[in-house]
Amino acid sequence: MAQKYLVLALKNVRRRGLRSWLTMLGIFIGIAAVVSLVALGGGLREAILGQFSSLGTDKLIITNAETGFGPPGSTAIAKLTDHDVDIINQVSGLQRVIPRLLRPVSIEFNKATGYGYAVSMPKEDKDSKFMYESFKMEAETGKLLYSADKNKIVLGSDYAKQKNYDKDIVVGSTLKLQGQDFEVIGILKPLSSFQMNMAILMNQEDMENMLNIKNEYDMIVVQIASGENLETVAENIKERLRKDRNEKEGNEDFSVQTPISALNSVNTILTIVNLIVAAIAGISLLVGGLGIANTMYTSVLERTREIGVMKAIGARNSDILLIFLFEAGLLGLVGGVIGAAMGVALSFGVAAIANAAMGSELFRVTFSLPLVLGAFTFSFLIGIISGVFPALQASKLNPVDALRK
Repeated sequence: MAQKYLVLALKNVRRRGLRSWLTMLGIFIGIAAVVSLVALGGGLREAILGQFSSLGTDKLIITNAETGFGPPGSTAIAKLTDHDVDIINQVSGLQRVIPRLLRPVSIEFNKATGYGYAVSMPKEDKDSKFMYESFKMEAETGKLLYSADKNKIVLGSDYAKQKNYDKDIVVGSTLKLQGQDFEVIGILKPLSSFQMNMAILMNQEDMENMLNIKNEYDMIVVQIASGENLETVAENIKERLRKDRNEKEGNEDFSVQTPISALNSVNTILTIVNLIVAAIAGISLLVGGLGIANTMYTSVLERTREIGVMKAIGARNSDILLIFLFEAGLLGLVGGVIGAAMGVALSFGVAAIANAAMGSELFRVTFSLPLVLGAFTFSFLIGIISGVFPALQASKLNPVDALRK
């Protein structure tokens, strides 16, 4: 019996043609918004979490307060120094303390000029090995950088794809950084951290000489000892630095960042974005539901005589009710299917454009079967709910009065 109701519903929806498509427009927009933005939001969340996951739960980063946009440390008024490293080393519960530099540099290759940023590697090979393992850095071609490699550099994976220099950068290429020659001895495998994919790794001594830097650091990476509480150690470091700098809590000119606090901030921001998206999609779905209700009420008025004929030849109230409910549900379901397809296409399109503009793979699209099935089910329910009252009105029509109209 349900098959007959479905066939009748399909015929009636097709008969209304353009009106059916316009009715489903609100459902299209709402479902497309939900599917695309949830998929992009999930992909963005994974990408951002990937930026912090390499640090793990036993590491934290100390930087100075920044005055604007730029790589960490490049816009700080006061710089971290050896004195700060000594102060931090006085805190109990630390396994290693590694000061690092991170600066923008000019790049010249094949008579073309560009810009990137250089990241210093520690002076001790054991610390360099620790950094490689922490960030899961491996050489795609060539080898990794260690203290004996003077005037040599290792590049992030994005440099192997660069087209700005009209010539491929490979192992053995010579790049001029700030006017000085450096040989490329390795190119890294792609990482989840897009910053590292764009980095130029060089020895700290080479970087200090190239940029004429003395007793100055942009960040200090700290690994805590096994069994120590990360947040407790972070608070102890803050207290020592505040005391040494004679600063009050809340007015520090430095920051101690932990992966936990960074992830909490990211999750809060993404939750707010998802709520806004849900509100926008909800409005679209409400408009779509009202459109379906309006169409169904109009259909009842237009088909009053038809309803009278069906009742006169034996159709029950429940039959009329189900016919109209099937029509309303079908409008919602078709709108959901098309909206989901539009959402999928939109999310992949936005991700592709964003990645092309940024030259990275930061924006990803993540879909789950429950998301798609949920979109179909929800749109179907919207259709059913919107069609309940028109269907009840149709089923309660008196056959004699209906035939007179």
